[in-house]
Parts: sequence; C-alpha cells; structure tokens
Amino acid sequence: MTPPARRSLGNRAWQAFLKFGCRLGAVCVFNVRCEGRDRVPPTGGGLMLSNHQSNLDPVLVGLACDRRLNYVARKTLFKFAPFRWLINSLDAIPIDREGTGLEGLKETLRRLKRGEIVLLFPEGTRTPDGEVRPMKPGFCAVARRSGLPLFPVALDGAWQAWPRQRVLPGRSTVHIHFGEAISPELIQSLDDAQLTAEVERRIRECHKLAREGRLRAAPLLALK
Repeated sequence: MTPPARRSLGNRAWQAFLKFGCRLGAVCVFNVRCEGRDRVPPTGGGLMLSNHQSNLDPVLVGLACDRRLNYVARKTLFKFAPFRWLINSLDAIPIDREGTGLEGLKETLRRLKRGEIVLLFPEGTRTPDGEVRPMKPGFCAVARRSGLPLFPVALDGAWQAWPRQRVLPGRSTVHIHFGEAISPELIQSLDDAQLTAEVERRIRECHKLAREGRLRAAPLLALK
C-alpha cells in the first residue's frame, strides 16, 4: 500500500485549527456527542458510509472522527474560488455528476490506496424526514476494487438542526454512532445487492442507537 500523503505543515495546522474551533462550536450549538469512534483504526484506508440528514453531515462526521477524512463533492461546488480553496484544503474530491464521474472514482481509489479514509453517503441525497432512506449500490465497485474495510456510521439530530426545507440551520442535539467495520473478506463474499443490504442494515442500527442516545442526552454534552 502506498503510504499516506504528507500534507504541508501549513495545511495540517489549518485543519487542526479548524477542527478545534468547529468541535467547540458543535458542542456549544448542537450538544454533539459520539460513541464508537475507537472502532475506526488509527491507520489504514477504508470507506466511511453514513446516513445523510443535512448539509452539516460531512462536518459533523469529520469532527467526531479522530482520523482525517476525504470528502466527495459535486464538481459545481468548485466554481466559486473562495469556496474551492476551502474545500480543497479539506481534501474534497470533485465528482462530475453530469458525466461519467471517472476522474472522481480514480482519485477516490488513489486516496484509499494511500491508506486514507473517504466519506460517502450511500443514500445519495439528504433525507426529507430524518429517517434513513434506501441505500444505493454505487459504493460497491469502489469497495471491491479497494480491498479495504467499510466503516458504517450514523447521526441523528442533524435533520432537526437543518432539514432540507430550511434555508439556515438552527439548534439541536446531535448524536453520532460508529458501528463495527465490515471486513474485506465479508465484502468479497457478498454480491452487490447483499452488500448494499448489509450496509443499510448496519447504518440503520447505528441510526437507532444514535437516536436513542440523542433522546437520552442532557444539555451541554461534549464529544466523548
């Protein structure tokens, strides 16, 4: 496996600063807490697969995970120069949804082979009601070609904070739960339909536990 890319000192300092500030803000505004993040190993690549409740999801999952994540973003988001600089500094991978998406796929595989983690949302779009939607099998080809584990995760409360019908976010309690990894051996033993069903089952279980934790949560909970 190719070793992880070495980012510049400035980029690493920027990400550390941003993560610290955003974690503090997330705790204050959304009372964020998470469980199971030790299930993500400190080294090695893999696909992280999450439910999709709001535009906050990439940030919230990234804050909850101790590892540096790579994000997939539609190519049109790179048109505005200041925002392009920001998402490039946060390791975004451009995906051309109007074309084949081949370059985005190749870059995703390159980063996985370097031992990095790429975050995907297999529902394909944000939920309209806060519930987990059926998964799409688009991740299966990447999972098989990479030969790496899948890390299921789910969050609850982000939809209450910023549903797709609302222009700006509000306050809510957000709980995030990381599940057990799906091994490369299990991935190879399942066909695409079975693998998609297994990922959906695990994300739904993570979401159930995240929701239970959120409903139990008291104010002013910190990441732990």
